[in-house]
Amino acid sequence: MSLEKDGRPDPHQYFMGIAIAVRKRANCLGSRIGAVIVQKGRIVSTGYNGTPENMPNCLDGGCHRCANRDKYPSGTGYDLCICVHAEQNAILAAARFGIPVEGSTVYTTMRPCFSCTKEMLQAKVAAVYYLHDWSHPNPAHKAEYERLQAGFPQGIRRIEMDDPEVSWATAPRPKAEELNQAPMSADQHGGQDL
Repeated sequence: MSLEKDGRPDPHQYFMGIAIAVRKRANCLGSRIGAVIVQKGRIVSTGYNGTPENMPNCLDGGCHRCANRDKYPSGTGYDLCICVHAEQNAILAAARFGIPVEGSTVYTTMRPCFSCTKEMLQAKVAAVYYLHDWSHPNPAHKAEYERLQAGFPQGIRRIEMDDPEVSWATAPRPKAEELNQAPMSADQHGGQDL
């Protein structure tokens, strides 16, 4: 991590560090992702991935796609997935409270998927910074994905910094039915330990 002269993290690393903290609330059987929307140097909204409000969480079998990950390879079955992505949740929370995001910067712990990219472009997000790379699993879609992401006026960039919980955040969790067979206790992230 590069530090400013006074020993503080630079603004990009500071906001990404907060996105990492937000990610701890994620409840998904796949990757856990956090996002922060910044407007004029201030955080205006945050989001993490999980099921919609008042729906059973993934860890409770709430999402068919997540509970049956072996049937849906990465990048497929999104029309069946009830999970809301971190970037979507951040935009929706801002909209719910009347906070404009036009011209904002999004910091997200994973490079945004097609859907989140489209939604951020439609919301007029100016720039995106991400920690971990993601690419569409179908190489035939790579050019279209990159063309779409080139639409951010101030670009999309990867931030180079340590992620002490990368294994926890990017490794798929056991299937929901496997979790229901073992005794569980709350872990430090609000999730479940086997």
